[in-house]
Amino acid sequence: MKTLYLRIYLTVLVVLALFGAASAWLFHGHLQQERSQFETVARERFAGMAMLLERTLPPAHAPAGEQQQALSEWAQRLSMALALEDAQGQDLASSAQFERRSKRPGVLVLRFPLSDGRVLLVARNPRPGPGREPAPEGGPEGMPGKAPRADAEGSNLFPALGQLQVALPPWLARTPNPAVSLVTVLVLLFVGVAAGAYPVVRRLTRRLEALKAGVEQFGAGDLSRRVDEHGRDEVAALAVSFNQAAQRIEGLLAAQRDLLANASHELRSPLTRLKMALSLLPDSPSQAQARLREEIHTDIAELDALVDEILLSSRLNNHEPLLRRQALELGGVLAEEGARSGVELQCEASPTVWADERLLRRAMRNLLENAQRYGGGDVSLTLQLQDGQAEIQVCDRGPGVPEALRERIFEAFFRLSGHAEVAGGVGLGLHLVRQIAQAHEGSVRCLAREGGGSCFVLRLPLGSA
Repeated sequence: MKTLYLRIYLTVLVVLALFGAASAWLFHGHLQQERSQFETVARERFAGMAMLLERTLPPAHAPAGEQQQALSEWAQRLSMALALEDAQGQDLASSAQFERRSKRPGVLVLRFPLSDGRVLLVARNPRPGPGREPAPEGGPEGMPGKAPRADAEGSNLFPALGQLQVALPPWLARTPNPAVSLVTVLVLLFVGVAAGAYPVVRRLTRRLEALKAGVEQFGAGDLSRRVDEHGRDEVAALAVSFNQAAQRIEGLLAAQRDLLANASHELRSPLTRLKMALSLLPDSPSQAQARLREEIHTDIAELDALVDEILLSSRLNNHEPLLRRQALELGGVLAEEGARSGVELQCEASPTVWADERLLRRAMRNLLENAQRYGGGDVSLTLQLQDGQAEIQVCDRGPGVPEALRERIFEAFFRLSGHAEVAGGVGLGLHLVRQIAQAHEGSVRCLAREGGGSCFVLRLPLGSA
């Protein structure tokens, strides 16, 4: 679940990054379009200006003073830094403004060839761009769209993006560096949305985590567990659906347990009457009657044991306060149960556990009887300490349990194929063992025994009151 909110949050960030990249790409395309249009207009305007000046300036063979005077007049009239060169590249005339401006670093000089071989030069300051301040002397007034550089063939007039002034939003056009300002705005937008999206995404996934925890507790056996239904979104609707389903499941299981417990309890009455009827039979029956009486006694004993196991299982399922825990010296309890079944206890240590003696003896009796019933005569009982817990092993030399069924044999009323016909039983013994182990915060599992057979391992935590 922790990865869910990270995936959602990273998705938001990736979308924002893609949005920023797309915005920058569109802005760059807009600049390129404006640049192309500006270059075309500037080239046409400067070409037209050169043609007009050629018609008004003295001819190439005119005296240098006359050309100097005419050029200076036009430079002052147009507020431009102008100069003339002859066909050999020698200076013919130049305005005072051109002399001053051409000596500055970074000044752009535009060259326009005239039809008589002369070249008209225009010196202008570069437009403000990244890291640049506007020059104190501006370009020609009334001449928008001037290019920073041009030659006779009309080459690229805009070598840098910062030298271009395009149609931008007013708040962006007023900044000294529009490109950097746009990137700053996109970064701030990214950070703002990322900071705002995190608590929203985290709140959503935290509610999902709470729902997951509730489902896990319900699945672990806490049927009374319900989740928070606060909210009006899909998560709240899912919580409501879960609570309704949990309520129905709890009711169905409670009804099933009550039915099983009540039916088992009601069986006690006819069993008691059968026992009384048998006790009233003649004391010296015939041989056939004696066998019949023995069979009836056996059947009644099995039914009585079945009813007792069903009632105990039902109470454990209902989480009734059955446990009466006390400090038990585990080795002594196991030795007594082993002696009852004719099995000698092998123990490395005799730890003390905090457990219900009656239930613990019942679990050990079920394991030992199960091993003797299905596992042949070679039964072993061992006690040892393992990872800070008391580990009890009951091993036999029977046919063993297939690996795929080693968990199912602890289900209620589950029996391996053929076992019921050979040794009887209803499949509640191992189920009760697991319930008793879980009631003591322990566990039980079935393993294969080396050399053939099975080993049932019951682990109980060490502890005190």
